[in-house]
Amino acid sequence: MKRFQAAALAATLLAVAAPASAQAPIRIGLVLPYSAGPFVAIANEITDSMALALEETGYMVAGRKIELVREDTAHKPDVAQAKAKKLVFEDKVDMLVGPVASAELTALFDFAHQAKVPLVIPNAGDNEVTGEKCSPWVLRTSFSNDQIVRDMGRWMAAKGFKKVALLAFDYKAGHQLMGGFKKPFVEAGGTIVTEQYPPFGRLSDFGPWLGRIRDAKPDAIFSFFAGPPATLLVQQFQEFGLDREMKLTGAGWLVSPLNLPSQGKAAAGVIGALNYVPAIDNPVNKSYQERFQAKFKRVGSEFGAQGYDTAKLIHAALAQAGGKTDDKAGLVKAMHAVKIEGTRGPLRIDPKTNNVVQDIYVFETEMQGDAVGYKVLDRIRDVQDPPNGCTLGG
Repeated sequence: MKRFQAAALAATLLAVAAPASAQAPIRIGLVLPYSAGPFVAIANEITDSMALALEETGYMVAGRKIELVREDTAHKPDVAQAKAKKLVFEDKVDMLVGPVASAELTALFDFAHQAKVPLVIPNAGDNEVTGEKCSPWVLRTSFSNDQIVRDMGRWMAAKGFKKVALLAFDYKAGHQLMGGFKKPFVEAGGTIVTEQYPPFGRLSDFGPWLGRIRDAKPDAIFSFFAGPPATLLVQQFQEFGLDREMKLTGAGWLVSPLNLPSQGKAAAGVIGALNYVPAIDNPVNKSYQERFQAKFKRVGSEFGAQGYDTAKLIHAALAQAGGKTDDKAGLVKAMHAVKIEGTRGPLRIDPKTNNVVQDIYVFETEMQGDAVGYKVLDRIRDVQDPPNGCTLGG
């Protein structure tokens, strides 16, 4: 009996002596649209790739286990905010990761800012979130819309594309991306011959817009579309014979690995600019693609790469903080302090804006055997947004 009492006392003393944080797992709340809307595939791509990155660490950092806790936003802003509150107040997560699209970002942004909980954005690109509306609690590992296309205007002008037609959906991201391309392109001597914004939503025919572009006789179209509309544009560009008159270019989501199976050979010859392309030649990306393709039997996309790099950066920050998560401001400071080698090359978080600093790649799709593949044409290093009204840097 005495031996039992002594053992029980020793266990109690150990439990009291050990800090609570050393015993509890670190919990990362994922707030993504898993069940509804056009971004379910992207949500799963991000989550699967974060899991791949954490598998490499054994889901451990500084002696603490790491857990991913998933909540489905159903692609609705009010649901996204409700699920974020549940994750923080009921599930006791230490930080949030999400969303995919800017429509849900506003709801998550407001909650994270008010609750002073770190929110890491793995995809949505609204410029204002790391610009004039920036928050010390909201960080982005993906991109700002302007960051993707800003240097592409100068690049295309230097390559001899003097007349360009702009084409994007009529919504905030469409206008931000076209504006981000247009200003430096015009400053470099280029001319915008036509600028068109079809209504955002389901689109079954690009014919009217492509007809006006043909009449304007540009050297190239610069566009922003993703998902099924991107596939439709690529196919109709070829069907209308425009591929014999001009170049199709744009933000690289136009020919994402998620779209290529549907686009087929029509996707060959497109020039894109993006923060990731599967053909990037570095050890981290090669390892990521090998593991992703072995597990999921398809090429990992830019969305998956962002998820993988997000988990790597969070893990590095947790290691920097010694696994301590009670001090949320300290956790944000640790994310500012680390720099990782990701699938995209070196990347870090700029403390002046909380936006990622990363390389941008210009690439072209081409036939590689019987399939369409990617060839990197140029690499623009260390692309960093100006503050754009953000005052985090003082």
